Amino acid sequence: MGQRRSLIILAFAVLLGFAAVFIANSFLLKKEQQQAQVPEGMAKVVVARVPLPYGTAITNENIRVVDWPRGSLPVGTFHSPLQLTSAGKQRVVIRPVEANEPLLASKLSGEGGRASMAGLLRADMRATAVRVSDVAAAGGFVLPGDTVDVLVTRQEQGVGDGPTQQITDVLLQGVRVIAIDQNANDNTKDPSVGKTATLETSQVDAQKLALAQNVGQLTLVLRNVADQPNAAVQTVGVEDLRDGAYVGGYRGASPAYAGLPAGFMPSAPRYRPAARAAPAGAPRLKSTATVEIVRGTKGSSYEVKRYGR
Repeated sequence: MGQRRSLIILAFAVLLGFAAVFIANSFLLKKEQQQAQVPEGMAKVVVARVPLPYGTAITNENIRVVDWPRGSLPVGTFHSPLQLTSAGKQRVVIRPVEANEPLLASKLSGEGGRASMAGLLRADMRATAVRVSDVAAAGGFVLPGDTVDVLVTRQEQGVGDGPTQQITDVLLQGVRVIAIDQNANDNTKDPSVGKTATLETSQVDAQKLALAQNVGQLTLVLRNVADQPNAAVQTVGVEDLRDGAYVGGYRGASPAYAGLPAGFMPSAPRYRPAARAAPAGAPRLKSTATVEIVRGTKGSSYEVKRYGR
């Protein structure tokens, strides 16, 4: 009798266990289905859980999934963490991502990739490295992500047998800086003096930079990213190194100075302001004027002759 009662209790306990497992599975399955359901007009999007600087590997710990309006989805979004963390699909950040910002393909490396320079390039563009110094790179204030103009200073042969002289040309305008030395983080704010600047250029501009480094000295000039390239640029020569004397660009060595020693620089014309005519109907001034001179507390008046108009 006691053994039969024990068997009944055991069978009842097993049934309760199966019931508990069934109820728990049903609850968890329902919860997963609710989480998987997307409200109407919304879509699942993977966003950053924390700020992700350049070179950060994407893991389940630093990303999460949120609902995003389907009509305003950015191009290149991801809808599941498995797209970013599965074996062979791991990616790293190549452009800084802020917290709660959607992860975009344009800000991440390829599958199984690393934070490489190629990932920072736009289509049909090249990365070209040039030698720079603290002076040639605006004192170290040229940073990744900045926009610069590239100047080249070189020697030009004078007309005929005339002497050579240095000139400076605008080689490229509005070029994006990808990296300074090995730093490609365009979120960098502290200036640093580098020896190499990597610029994003077209194929032809890359060839120009390679040639310019061999024939002259390059200088990077910071410019506002909103500035438009100048339609016409000028060449500056030695004769233009006068304050206010630059009137339209270098035109080559003048034959009039061909026989003069190298480095000769003609003097700039003296500035003489043009005389302005008196307005019509203005009263005519007297030929003399009264000037009062005060010595201590005593003043004296004198008549002096006017000069000029």
